Amino acid sequence: MKLAQLNIALSKYPLDAPEIKDFVDNLDLVNGIAEESDGFVWRLKDESGDATSIQLFDDPNMIVNMSVWESVDTLKNFMFRTHHRDFMRRKSEWFHRLDEDSYVLWWVSDNHIPTTEEALERLEHLRKNGDSLMHLHLKATIRLMM
Repeated sequence: MKLAQLNIALSKYPLDAPEIKDFVDNLDLVNGIAEESDGFVWRLKDESGDATSIQLFDDPNMIVNMSVWESVDTLKNFMFRTHHRDFMRRKSEWFHRLDEDSYVLWWVSDNHIPTTEEALERLEHLRKNGDSLMHLHLKATIRLMM
């Protein structure tokens, strides 16, 4: 089994605004780090190489990130032990805090690449039914590592 993840973020600014330029200018770098990380399997992207133009919500400022990893540990290593961590620390500069869950994790079979529809169903399920033990563990890890 592999670990799939979806996270969403509501940008405070249009992606071409100067206030979010540092985030946008580093997307290729951070995506490249992800793809080179141990345990990386796949990530959602369009022809430009990222997912910022993939619209799953009515609000054009809602961006999505979706990927598949070998395990929870390999995802955590990327999130907290690479340059990605520096950008996570700055997320409040660029993104609104959402009242609802903004990320979801779930297991997929080894050869399965999840669809965006599947990911949105998982997020909605989480919002309706609450955290699993895996989510609680990751949330605790995030608090400790930030």
